[in-house]
Amino acid sequence: MIFLVKIGRWFISFLASIGKISWFIMESLIVGITPRYHWKQMAQQAVQIGYFSLPVVGMTALFTGMAMTLQCYTGFAKLTAESAIPSVVMISMTRELGPVLTALMVAGRLGASMTAEIGTMKVTEQIDALTTLSVNSYKYLVFPRILAGTIFLPFLVLIDDVIGILGGYLVGVHYLKFNSANYIYNTLESMSAWDVMSGLIKGAVFGFIVCVMGCYHGYRSSGGAEGVGRATTNSVVASSIMILLLDCILTFVLF
Repeated sequence: MIFLVKIGRWFISFLASIGKISWFIMESLIVGITPRYHWKQMAQQAVQIGYFSLPVVGMTALFTGMAMTLQCYTGFAKLTAESAIPSVVMISMTRELGPVLTALMVAGRLGASMTAEIGTMKVTEQIDALTTLSVNSYKYLVFPRILAGTIFLPFLVLIDDVIGILGGYLVGVHYLKFNSANYIYNTLESMSAWDVMSGLIKGAVFGFIVCVMGCYHGYRSSGGAEGVGRATTNSVVASSIMILLLDCILTFVLF
C-alpha cells in the first residue's frame, strides 16, 4: 500500500503542476495582449534569443550536418545508395534535427538564463518592488520573453537548416568527393515546402515551451541561491523533456 500511496501522491502532484503551469500561461497571455506594451523589453529579448544564440546554433548545425553525412555514407555505401545521402540529410535537418537541436541549445542557454534572472529577482524581492511600483511583472518580465521565443526560434531553426545542409555539402563534396552539381540537384529535388514549414511550426512551439518553463520555474524559485540553482536545473530538464515529447506528438500530427 505504501507503494500505491507514493504513486498517488506523485500523480496528484503532477496534475497540480500542470494546473499551475496552465494558469501561469493563461495569466501571462491575457495580461500581455492588453495595452500598454513594453517595447524595449521585447526588443531586448529578441536580441537575446535571436542574435546571441546564432553562434551556438550555427556550430551545432554545422557539426551535425557533417557527422550525419559521414554516418549516412558508411551505411549507404554498402547498399550502393550514395545518391540518397543529400536527400536524407536535407529531410532529417528540416523535419527533426533542425528544430529539436535548436530548441535544446536554446533551452540550455536561454532557459537557464531566464530562470536564474527571474529567480534572483524573486528571492531578492525585486518582483515585489515592481508590484509596488504598479508594474505588472507578468507583462514586464514574462510576456516579452514568451513572445520573443515564439517568434524568433523559427528563424533560428531556418538558419540551423541551412547551415546543417551546408555542412553536409562540404563533407560530401570536399571529403567524400561527390559531384557538386549532383549533390545540389539531389538536395533541391527532394526538398519540399512542407518539410521546411513543419520544422518552423515545431520551432515556434518549442520556443514557446522553453520560455514558459524558464519563466515559470524562475517565478516558483525560493530559498536563496540554492533555490535558484535548483529551479534552473528543473527548468532545463523540464524544457528538454517537453521538447522531445512534443516533437513526437507533432511528428504524428504533421505527417
